[in-house]
Amino acid sequence: MESFWILGSIAFALMLGAMSPGPTSIYVAKNSIAISRKHGLFTALGTGTGAAIFGLLAVLGLQAFLLAVPSAYLALKICGGLYLLWMAYKIIKHAKEPIDAEGDVAAQMTLRRAFMTGLITQLSNPKIAIILASIFTALLPKEIPTYYYFVLPVLCFFIDAGWCSLVAVALSAEKPRRVYLKFKAVFDRTAGAVMTALGLKLIFGMK
Repeated sequence: MESFWILGSIAFALMLGAMSPGPTSIYVAKNSIAISRKHGLFTALGTGTGAAIFGLLAVLGLQAFLLAVPSAYLALKICGGLYLLWMAYKIIKHAKEPIDAEGDVAAQMTLRRAFMTGLITQLSNPKIAIILASIFTALLPKEIPTYYYFVLPVLCFFIDAGWCSLVAVALSAEKPRRVYLKFKAVFDRTAGAVMTALGLKLIFGMK
């Protein structure tokens, strides 16, 4: 019973984190609306896989390593921030181009690439590992049961991928897609601006 409440508390905290806007939700939304629902779902699977990797690293003690080696944490933050800035540049660069002018977008972005984009976007933010480690530290018992090392990454995957999949399904419907196509430049520039802000915050923000 105690394990149930512990996992339930962790799941609730993870759900709140997954629902907060970030670069992963932005990219899932963009791929869902601009390309297809299937591309959005594969992007969501990629973000969920990234969350599972961070969950495993967090429970294994990545937080202690990053805090003990500030240079490693700084390097990860800079690399992740630069990646987000690059993604923002690509989004803004093509903001004015109508979908048709970009060629067959669905053919240009394979499902594998959509998955990898979601995975890399998730892994570009090492703060996620710190946040997960903080949640685990606060809620896990002092002696962690062995099966938690399997359960927690799986929990991270299903919660993150599940929420992003809901976003993909909702935004790939016909009405949101029509609105996006009508105001594509505005939406893309806004998404690019938010992604830029997140990248700069990751690089220059406080620990």
